[in-house]
Amino acid sequence: MRLRRPLAAVFGGLALVLATTGSALAADGTFTWIGPQGKGYAISDPPDNKCFDMAQEARDAHNATKKPLVVYTKKKCKGTALRLAPGRSAPRGARFASVVFNPR
Repeated sequence: MRLRRPLAAVFGGLALVLATTGSALAADGTFTWIGPQGKGYAISDPPDNKCFDMAQEARDAHNATKKPLVVYTKKKCKGTALRLAPGRSAPRGARFASVVFNPR
C-alpha cells in the first residue's frame, strides 16, 4: 500500500508537531498529509475549531485523530469542503489548501 511509505516518512522525523495546552481542547491523534516531492507531514493533537492554511502543496489527507476534520480546496477554510471522520482518508491525490479540526 502506498500509504505505508509516506507514514514511515512522517514518523521518521519529517513530522511537524503542534503542541497544545490540553487534550480537552484538541483533536487527540495525528493528521497526516503528503507535501512537495512526496514527503509526509503530520500535526499531532491539533487544536479544535481552528483553521490552518497549508503553506505549500498538500494532498492525500488522513485523519488519525479521534474527532472529525474538514479539508478545503482554498485557503482560510473556503472552497469545496471534504469532511473526514476519524480514521478516514481523502481520495488519493485529492489536494487541499486548508483544514479545520473538530469544526463546530
